Amino acid sequence: MTAINSIHPAALHKYLWSHELLERKKSPHLPPPETILRYGAFVGSAIQCHASLERTMEHARRHIADSESQGISVISGTVILADTLIQSKGRFARSWHAPPGGLWGCMILADTFLSRARTLLPLALGVACCEAVRGLGIPEAHVRWVNDVLVRGQKLAGFLVESHRGLCHGEAFHLLGFGININNDSFPAELTGNAISLRRILDGPVDLPGFSLSFLAKLAWNIGLLCYEEERELHRWDGAGEQGNQAGHLLLDQWMKLSDTIGKKVLYGYDIQQKPLYEAVVTGINSDGALVMRLGDGTEIVEYGGELLYLETERTE
Repeated sequence: MTAINSIHPAALHKYLWSHELLERKKSPHLPPPETILRYGAFVGSAIQCHASLERTMEHARRHIADSESQGISVISGTVILADTLIQSKGRFARSWHAPPGGLWGCMILADTFLSRARTLLPLALGVACCEAVRGLGIPEAHVRWVNDVLVRGQKLAGFLVESHRGLCHGEAFHLLGFGININNDSFPAELTGNAISLRRILDGPVDLPGFSLSFLAKLAWNIGLLCYEEERELHRWDGAGEQGNQAGHLLLDQWMKLSDTIGKKVLYGYDIQQKPLYEAVVTGINSDGALVMRLGDGTEIVEYGGELLYLETERTE
């Protein structure tokens, strides 16, 4: 039996249509919450819980291959969870410390999105996690572009989105990987001072299944927002091959409320640990999730991927 065995589709469905629905009804100026949740309700349609895996994203690839070889369709929204990961990795194959007590997982998402919504998927992960963390009474949780969740300048959660195409039929998927430090409160020497867990922040254990349901429900909501706005965008198609610029604006609005990146002086790089590229001040984020920065000479740069390191704790006016 795993520590997360109580996380199953029926439990998530119940949480989604009780806790999450009631919470979203408190927010004004939003589309009907029932509509958004229906769009995102496929998240967690299937949930696998494992005591240990090497990597959840590699397990997801094997699951896709096995399903295709048997002539079975992969359920979009399938979530793979593990109590611990043996060979977990983040960006650039960096080792990720994933002992018991954290939320380690991956979601398989069929690539049915148009380009605009597709580029905003990474933001949905960070927003969902930050919302769940703040729901525990931690208002100082913020999202650092693209989707790292920090508390008091220390990393609480990280996410990785990879594209994958099935070998048999060529069907396209997104693999949404997540690692959230919850009750694991000891870290390797190289992470000391840079990582933090919910247990350490709250000075006590956290209900791991309860937090997991909250995170997945909020992920369903934010992906539902993308689906809802994408359909509205399709209905606004002007018949001349042009689309408007509104798809995803509700998700971007929420990201802006939760992020502390805008206004920060940062070090930017595609691989910030091995090859930092330049220092800049973040001035905004585009409608497609790209970051807008200003160099010291006033030059404006737009980046669609990469990493940031904050160079100061206060915003730059």
